[in-house]
Amino acid sequence: MIIIGEKINGSIPAVAEAIAKRDAEFIRNRAKAQADAGATFIDCCASVPEAEEVETLKWMIDCIQEVTDLPISVDSPSADVLAQVFPYCKRPGLINSVSGEGGKVDKIFPLIAGTKWEVICLLSDDTGIPKCAEDRLKVFDYILKKAEEYGIDHSRMHIDPLVEMLCTSEDGIAMNVEVISTIRKRCPNIHITAAVSNISFNLPVRKMVNLGFTVLAMNAGLDSAILDPTNRDMMGVIYATEALLGLDDYCMEYISAYREGIFGPKK
Repeated sequence: MIIIGEKINGSIPAVAEAIAKRDAEFIRNRAKAQADAGATFIDCCASVPEAEEVETLKWMIDCIQEVTDLPISVDSPSADVLAQVFPYCKRPGLINSVSGEGGKVDKIFPLIAGTKWEVICLLSDDTGIPKCAEDRLKVFDYILKKAEEYGIDHSRMHIDPLVEMLCTSEDGIAMNVEVISTIRKRCPNIHITAAVSNISFNLPVRKMVNLGFTVLAMNAGLDSAILDPTNRDMMGVIYATEALLGLDDYCMEYISAYREGIFGPKK
């Protein structure tokens, strides 16, 4: 599983305070903790007004790169900000994100076409988040066509079906499972990602819902997730699910992660 560490995001009050105070040590500590816990990418989101976003993200990226060589997921709702910031990273990482909205793919895809940068693609468009699987898959078709036009290989794309709150859903995660499984069958080499914690907003004991969703989504074809890698229970469930799905020969990755202390009792 590709793990996109979510803990350096200005929408988190403690992170917002650190950004406002330019507390570099706080950002560095969060980056190192996620790297040590097994993250694949470190997400970096400022959540400040767009006029301040480029300089803020550059400062945050500096802090992260001081303590880890892991690639960075450069996170902004603005394609213009992403275009300015991603070249500032020392190594290719992940653009978070584009969608079918407002010509974002036509701004970002040409810039990363000849690089090793990967990209998260949200299945939304100018109408918002589609309400049914069929319409989300239409957005997928549009993004896929654009990727082929610009020479973006499937292996560099992380498709986000847009997980919404379970408590407002009429059919649980049936639509997400349909979207994930359909994309997985059509494009075996593409990545499918999700912000796992979105599923449990406004529910008690959110951890239980997040863990259950992760297992079901992985069974449908999810192979990438935006989550907290320092959550040892979540990491344990991910390694266990990979083994149960036959994605971990002889459970070697599961055993190795346990021995390294990524999950299980703290040593």
